Amino acid sequence: MVQNIQGRARPAPETSLPAAACISEELLRRFDVSGPRYTSYPTADRFVEAFTLEQYQQALAQRSGGSQIGGNTPLSLYIHIPFCESVCYYCACNKVITKHHDRATEYLQALVTEMDLTLEHLGRGAAVSQLHLGGGSPTFLSDAELSQLMADLLERFRLAPGAEVSIEVDPRTVTNERLAHLRQLGFNRLSFGVQDFDPEVQKAVHRQQSYESVEALMTAARTLGFESTNVDLIYGLPLQTPESFARTIAQVGALKPDRIALYGYAHLPQRFKPQRRINEAELPVAGDKVTMLAAAISGFEQHGYSYIGMDHFALATDSLAVAKRQGRLHRNFQGYSTQPDCDLIALGVSAIGRVGASYSQNAKTLDEYYDSLRQGQLPIQRGLALTRDDIVRRAVIMALMCQGRLEFESIELAHLVDFESYFRPELERMRGLAEQGLVTLEPGAIQVTAMGWYFVRAVAMVFDRYLQADRSRERFSRII
Repeated sequence: MVQNIQGRARPAPETSLPAAACISEELLRRFDVSGPRYTSYPTADRFVEAFTLEQYQQALAQRSGGSQIGGNTPLSLYIHIPFCESVCYYCACNKVITKHHDRATEYLQALVTEMDLTLEHLGRGAAVSQLHLGGGSPTFLSDAELSQLMADLLERFRLAPGAEVSIEVDPRTVTNERLAHLRQLGFNRLSFGVQDFDPEVQKAVHRQQSYESVEALMTAARTLGFESTNVDLIYGLPLQTPESFARTIAQVGALKPDRIALYGYAHLPQRFKPQRRINEAELPVAGDKVTMLAAAISGFEQHGYSYIGMDHFALATDSLAVAKRQGRLHRNFQGYSTQPDCDLIALGVSAIGRVGASYSQNAKTLDEYYDSLRQGQLPIQRGLALTRDDIVRRAVIMALMCQGRLEFESIELAHLVDFESYFRPELERMRGLAEQGLVTLEPGAIQVTAMGWYFVRAVAMVFDRYLQADRSRERFSRII
């Protein structure tokens, strides 16, 4: 059940989606546009270099003020490990492709320097409720290097009881013994990068790994007592067809991970050089992509998964599914999350964090990152101090993305605005989406329909002041 602003319970919104065949070609053409994923609002492309290191340091100091252990709300911690041994052609992450593992030594030393510079303003011993290692590929690091990194972190931060400690795993770089070492270090959640099990698709994106190898790792993870396993998939890759992807869906369903992240491939070769190696003629058309999405939703539901929204599925007993049912779902830079709206300290090259009413991003190249740290400065390169309007719109967009329902009164009470007056132009545009069947307009509320979940990004985009101002979307992925 979901609580409304007065505390009265009402049923959670229906999220069962219709078959792809129900979606008209006209609707597909209308919404075959680019748009943000809204892991933040404003989105990272709106960050500016005018945001200063001093502003970030002030945000850290404000958080630490009034508490001897570094803040009175839980903290999320993200560490970016950029290294990979080989390039995946679809990848849009900030990465360094190298087979020289000795490059990790300097990087780990730099991370310690960044931690210490951060703690000068934040204070030591801050409670961390969520710790995540991403990349790149964190399992590029050796067992000894991972041990040292965790020791350095735990010397400076304090894990809260029940903290989620997760790491992204390239199945090609780990063995059962390595998983046992990760468990020993305190990791309780794993995310396996799979993308697709079809051999031809794997070859087309330069990431080849067998179903059997992933199955063996999943079995080992359960034996070792990991609390949760996640599998990442991508639809819309070259040579994928609805039929081939249906086989991958069935294979993942048989693996039974606790969570599944299903992302639509964003082909932006003008921004991401590795994607230029992909043959655009081999990419599936929008109609096939929505068929894949519909089949995935249907297939995973048949295997016992709840559809969390846009790109996440979870077994009904998983904390993410429970949070969705209880109206406690959130969204951050890693996607949907059970964590409340808390600060995120991000460490490492290109890492994006959030402290108070500000976002910040580190230098994007190793040279710039190292240079700042050598000068005794945090490597903040750009960011954004949120305005009051940003904060109001963020609340609206996250309500739509996470709950599929927006109660005007909740926004009015939290932000002291008259919703219908403040968002009059947006509500006018929302009527067009209602006519298309994507939302239902109720007195004092907007409800995303079952059909609308396919296009929830388009619904959220109506409230994006930056997009409405410049209409420039080429930097984003396609909605479908």
